[in-house]
Amino acid sequence: MAELHKNLIAGEWVEGEAVPNINPSNTNDIVGHYARATAEDAKRAIAAAKAAFPAWSRSGLLERHAILRKAADEILARKDELGRLLSQEEGKVLAEGIGETIRAAQIFDFFAGEVLRLAGETLPSVRPGITVEVTREAVGVVGIITPWNFPIAIPAWKIAPALAYGNTVVFKPADLVPGCSWAIVDILHRAGLPKGVLNLVMGKGSVVGQAMLDSPDINAITFTGSVGTGKRVAAASIEHNRKFQLEMGGKNPMVVLDDADLTTAVEACANGAFFSTGQRCTASSRLVVTAGIHDKFVGALTDRLKALVIDDALKAGTQIGPVVDANQLAQDESYIDIGRKEGGKLVFGGERLNRDNPGFYLQPALFTETTNQMRISREEVFGPVANVIRVKDYEEALAVANDTPFGLSSGICTTSLKHATHFKRNAEAGMVMVNLPTAGVDFHVPFGGRKGSSYGSREQGRYAAEFYTTVKTAYTLP
Repeated sequence: MAELHKNLIAGEWVEGEAVPNINPSNTNDIVGHYARATAEDAKRAIAAAKAAFPAWSRSGLLERHAILRKAADEILARKDELGRLLSQEEGKVLAEGIGETIRAAQIFDFFAGEVLRLAGETLPSVRPGITVEVTREAVGVVGIITPWNFPIAIPAWKIAPALAYGNTVVFKPADLVPGCSWAIVDILHRAGLPKGVLNLVMGKGSVVGQAMLDSPDINAITFTGSVGTGKRVAAASIEHNRKFQLEMGGKNPMVVLDDADLTTAVEACANGAFFSTGQRCTASSRLVVTAGIHDKFVGALTDRLKALVIDDALKAGTQIGPVVDANQLAQDESYIDIGRKEGGKLVFGGERLNRDNPGFYLQPALFTETTNQMRISREEVFGPVANVIRVKDYEEALAVANDTPFGLSSGICTTSLKHATHFKRNAEAGMVMVNLPTAGVDFHVPFGGRKGSSYGSREQGRYAAEFYTTVKTAYTLP
């Protein structure tokens, strides 16, 4: 067997049951073998993080800055290698894998800078002679649980601020994509992190994740994943009175108005709904289209889908790779069947595809003649499946866009400044896009939603401090 990639606990690499990391583009290809942690491993990792917290939370700013900068530099220098690893284990095309890796480097670079920008306030008291200082301090031991769809960017945007603000970390990546997470932890470990500051426990959520949820020594948990698991994270966190942050599902609308530029609308919808194999919480799976442009839009989008190249993620010219695994493929196909049974018209795709190597290939699926009350309009598919909802005008489009239990991202394609301005103000989502795909955000600004999509403070940018720090107010009488 090839080298076993081990878990990192208290600064030591720890063995475990070897689990193969399978390439979804070619199921005969094993990306590597990764150690599966046990509940006892998770408990030891938590204890190590707790022991390391006092020293790390009071460490010098230049030490933290240097470690994060060193990590950023190495990730960027290895962008082609790590991007290839990402595409090989997750299935997004190589250009997207490299782009996501660059984004991870940018995130670490940003938070290296944030270490040197830590600030507080000094205020006069209402009582004469007294001064008031408002400062931010690290929360403590932070549990990080990440999903499989962004295997290097999401770990980066959680780990980097946690470390920057002086927290220690217990990190459990998604079972399907341990490779990029292991690489990040290895880079940070070699960059000089003290023992116990960052601990990696790869393994099953039901085992490792549950041990984290059950521990009273984890002071905060940040989670990105399914709604069901998010609710369990919340319930367990309330039990322990810990801070928690949830990024969950989305059923994001893209409104296309009669006055939209057709080419712009088709590109925004094709990218937002189907690129990254539709496996993005920000994907625009509901295309809300006004009657005047509906038929032209459907025809043009169908032509665009016919031209897409679906193949091995590492092959030159591929535009859409495979679905991540057999379970996700089965879920996608079940929703395609549901859409048909509900009365939707499948105008394109939805079929499994055969390629040179065995993999989880699915032709992007587009439904028309759907309503906003169908299950495929209400529930997150998390695959290359989108449905068009015909509406009469902007007012109905806005109402349909907002009629969802989710509220992560929302978009509109229009040349009307009036409608764009109104939509930005009235869309019930944490992020709004105008003439852009609903998926695709910058690393230095806040990310997050409302309603059933998110709970807690925003991620990324300077807003990350809200979760990874706690505020202290100190009064002094000289």
